[in-house]
Amino acid sequence: MVDIIQHQDVTAIKGTVTYSSVTLQVYNFITDGMLIDTSTIQLLDELIPVYKKYPVDFVVITHAHEDHTGTANWLQNNLDVPIFIHQMSIEESKREADYPQYRELVWGIRKPFKAKPLPDSFQSRNDSWETIHTPGHAQDHLALYNKEKKILFSGDLFVTPKPKVIMASESIPKMIQSLKRVLTYDFQEVFCCHAGYLPNGRILLKQKLDYLHDLKEKIVNRYNKGMSLEEIDQELFPITPPIAPFSRYDWDSKHIVKSILTDI
Repeated sequence: MVDIIQHQDVTAIKGTVTYSSVTLQVYNFITDGMLIDTSTIQLLDELIPVYKKYPVDFVVITHAHEDHTGTANWLQNNLDVPIFIHQMSIEESKREADYPQYRELVWGIRKPFKAKPLPDSFQSRNDSWETIHTPGHAQDHLALYNKEKKILFSGDLFVTPKPKVIMASESIPKMIQSLKRVLTYDFQEVFCCHAGYLPNGRILLKQKLDYLHDLKEKIVNRYNKGMSLEEIDQELFPITPPIAPFSRYDWDSKHIVKSILTDI
């Protein structure tokens, strides 16, 4: 299912994907002739009429995960629009995505596409944009900042203020540094690819930064007292969310603890 939500000159495309008992939201956005992210291939049939109704000049992808690159192949082959991504993901984009089975079941299999490296700054039709490298969720992750309008497109940097699980590939220390980095910019509104439009986005990003700082301190203190990774995990995260067994523990609270301890 796809819903269109207008926020001034930003068109938010809200997609809902359901697999078994799992229901997830994913957003992509159109503003000033630019498409930010391409959602999941599972929603392609519903997105095609949207793409035809709101023509764009180019596509910017915040990171190479399949729920952000899913319809890039169709856009390139059918609308002939250039696609930009972080330099490090250009080669990966040329290959069919290889992900764990649970991700293929939920988001589908992303087809190959050809992308160009996104520069540090660029222009859309009327606006100027700055690219901010924000690794943590993914090494290639980017946020997009508009100084004049004081808005931030945050990709998956936010998602939730208090994460209880992360993927094995994610890094809490890098997330902390990325949150610090974006908070040096002047903005209030945030457009998140899973939480949508956040009018108080700056406050929420600060809440997430404070939460991760506090969590890091708790984990390091317990480790210095002799507790093991498993003991720290059980004490701080006693409840196992459904996504952990569903993903065969690719999503797990243990990855939070491990990523912090690996960095000290």
